[in-house]
Amino acid sequence: MLSYQHAYHAGNLADLHKHALLATALDYLTRKDKPLSYLETHAGRGLYRLDSPEAQRTGEAEAGIDRALTEHWLPDDHPLMTALTAIRASRGPRAYPGSPLIAAHFLRPEDRAHLAELHPAEHDALRQVAGFANLYRQDGFAMAQAVCPPTPRRGLLLIDPSYEVKADYAAIPRHVAQIARKWNVGVIALWYPILADDRHRPMIQALTADHPGALVSELGFPALRPGHGMIGSGMFILNPPYGLADEAARLSAIFAARL
Repeated sequence: MLSYQHAYHAGNLADLHKHALLATALDYLTRKDKPLSYLETHAGRGLYRLDSPEAQRTGEAEAGIDRALTEHWLPDDHPLMTALTAIRASRGPRAYPGSPLIAAHFLRPEDRAHLAELHPAEHDALRQVAGFANLYRQDGFAMAQAVCPPTPRRGLLLIDPSYEVKADYAAIPRHVAQIARKWNVGVIALWYPILADDRHRPMIQALTADHPGALVSELGFPALRPGHGMIGSGMFILNPPYGLADEAARLSAIFAARL
């Protein structure tokens, strides 16, 4: 569980999907003049370098955010593009924000953030860039259970595990149900990989049975290299903000046309 480091995968097609929806949701939520809470169960290091040896080793950013920028997949005023532009202006042209810094771009002084990251090196790196948030070096689901319902009660929780442990797929529906009972007004967003062996499918079937009104956004793409198991990206979102289903449909059309 502690071996996963997102630096090898930052800016890939799955990040593009996840972060476009996250930025769109936060952009909408922060338009209203009421404070909100932002939570993450698996925050990572918060900031990545696409010119790092790790990113260059896999080439996933080149096939993801780099290609999307070159081919103008998203308009300049898209919430993800505005966040990326602002972060690169201060952090450098090859910086790529993880979800904590994308959230920080939208959060206001009256908002509150709670970020959990268990990996010791990733947590130390997160501390360098996430002074805006309450940080927890503990299991992210335990943090969410302890904090929810948060104050303020409006807000969004991002669940983004590494799925290195196959038992995660079976446990997540229970975690989501418990958190949703405590925080029935919260936007609860779960990212999951779509793998060639379809191991995610029973988890999504259980989640949709428990939460029939949720938004499910799944985008497919070719395996990056021979033997690479991920062939798509999924987002399961409870209480999706207004307009997020339209954004998911736009992303689906873009991926279908480009890949």
